Amino acid sequence: MSGAVSGFGMTSQRTRTRMIERLREQGIVDEEVLAAIAAVPRHVFVEEALASRAYEDTALPLGFSQTISQPYVVARMIEVLLAGRDELGKTLEIGAGCGYQAAVLAQLTDEVYAVERIAPLLAKAKANLRAIRQLKVRLKHADGQLGLPEAAPFATIIVAAAAAHVPRPLLQQLAPNGRLILPLGTGTQQLVLIERRAEGFVETRLDAVRFVPLLSGVE
Repeated sequence: MSGAVSGFGMTSQRTRTRMIERLREQGIVDEEVLAAIAAVPRHVFVEEALASRAYEDTALPLGFSQTISQPYVVARMIEVLLAGRDELGKTLEIGAGCGYQAAVLAQLTDEVYAVERIAPLLAKAKANLRAIRQLKVRLKHADGQLGLPEAAPFATIIVAAAAAHVPRPLLQQLAPNGRLILPLGTGTQQLVLIERRAEGFVETRLDAVRFVPLLSGVE
């Protein structure tokens, strides 16, 4: 493993271990999720000037008015998606950003598709995933509100930006018994889990959160 990936000082394995201990203290109990987060060197995905803060439990700026999500929120969303299931299955991420969450998801399933509407961010995500030799993630420059119809249906959809309402294409692309999680709201935001069951879509409201808004179009 190269120095850039293994890290030293503030990006060392010891620092990563402390982050995992904090996640346990905050209530994350799924050991698979914790192991997936421990396996991904978050400092590779943040701006070089912020590498010393990579393992703090905070969102960090990526440029383009976007952020890398705080580790707790990534862990919480994935834990909810995985609860009571053997695997995530074919997974779609809306809002790839720098590629960090896609890298965590790729620890838990062999099929990860991620879309990003901002071309320079997508290029960063590709470079970051190459740097850690994570080749399972399929990235596309696209409007996340439209999902990825050519690869649907998905067992799991995770949205990394806050929507005013649930985009209908994402519901249509959810497989039977599939799960979708997203932050919902324009002022106060709340994590919402949507499950596609035989009787229809079942919604569960979870934690209060704060995400950048889900925008349409591509840049």
